[in-house]
Amino acid sequence: MNGSRGRRSAAIVEPRTTLRDIAAETGVSIATVSRVLNDHENVAPRTRDLVLQAVARRNAGDEPAESLGAVHVRCPYLLTDYFGLIVSSIAETLALHGRRLILDAGESGQETDVLSGLPEQDGVDGAILILPPESARELTVLSRSGFPFVVVDPRQPLPPDVAAVSAAHASGANAVVAHLTGLGHRDIAVIAGPEEWLATDARMVGHRAALAAAGTLLPPTRIRYVHPTIEDGREAADQLLDLHPRPTAVVCFNDKVAVGTYHAARARGLTVPGDLSITGFDDIDLSAAIDPPLTTVRQPLQEMGRIAVTQLMRFLDGHQPEALHLELATQLVVRGSTGPAAS
Repeated sequence: MNGSRGRRSAAIVEPRTTLRDIAAETGVSIATVSRVLNDHENVAPRTRDLVLQAVARRNAGDEPAESLGAVHVRCPYLLTDYFGLIVSSIAETLALHGRRLILDAGESGQETDVLSGLPEQDGVDGAILILPPESARELTVLSRSGFPFVVVDPRQPLPPDVAAVSAAHASGANAVVAHLTGLGHRDIAVIAGPEEWLATDARMVGHRAALAAAGTLLPPTRIRYVHPTIEDGREAADQLLDLHPRPTAVVCFNDKVAVGTYHAARARGLTVPGDLSITGFDDIDLSAAIDPPLTTVRQPLQEMGRIAVTQLMRFLDGHQPEALHLELATQLVVRGSTGPAAS
């Protein structure tokens, strides 16, 4: 067959569709989409089929948006920084699928019973729940109703049949503490998130594992559990920095808590990182804007939103994803707030 045995013709994409559109719809990288369309062999068969099906759907013409049900996005928090990035990504990806978004946001919504009414809500085909305050029991009831939904960054442990997307909290926490121990720090304090949060538990596992690898432990006196705000971070850091001896580093639950720790350190005349190293988590814009820029762990916030939509679309297309609980890799970002341990 003149060297072309077993090869298929490369797929043709209509001009109105971009590689980015296909990547967003399928949840794979733009590079992978390109390899499929150019008929490269080093692509898994399932991935190839997923991309080709998406191309075929788009070339055939998308179904009009008004004939498709909406997606209810529940984010009962202020849409700043962390939550805003996730919701924006979800909105953009839903638009690519021709789906309308019904947004339920704002902290007042935490006390509202939304889940029980979702299956009967007219014109709503599914939901994405971001850090839902509802209990695992309530989420189980919704799952057993047959209503499709995906959880982003679950607050509590979920039943195995509830789809979820989150960051790899434990490995991210391990990486940032290993970075500090590599700089000679052994007396490390942790300002963790709320004790009942799943992310807090996972990160504490990572912190302790990295400290154990360095031959040290994390005493309870070096831990504070707080709501992840600048104000609560400042209050917890005030307590930790008044201890004797004072910790040489503070690991913070998020970048806002780290900013509060900066304030507490400077109120005592401490330099960062000369006297005290500080780390955060999330890598929101604030982390690069403060002085010195913050060493932190980057969460793939926008990717979490895109993957959540992709998972939900598979449910709505009648497919059962192979993996229901997805953890996306984090990345340690080293900046100027960490240095060698002060003697």
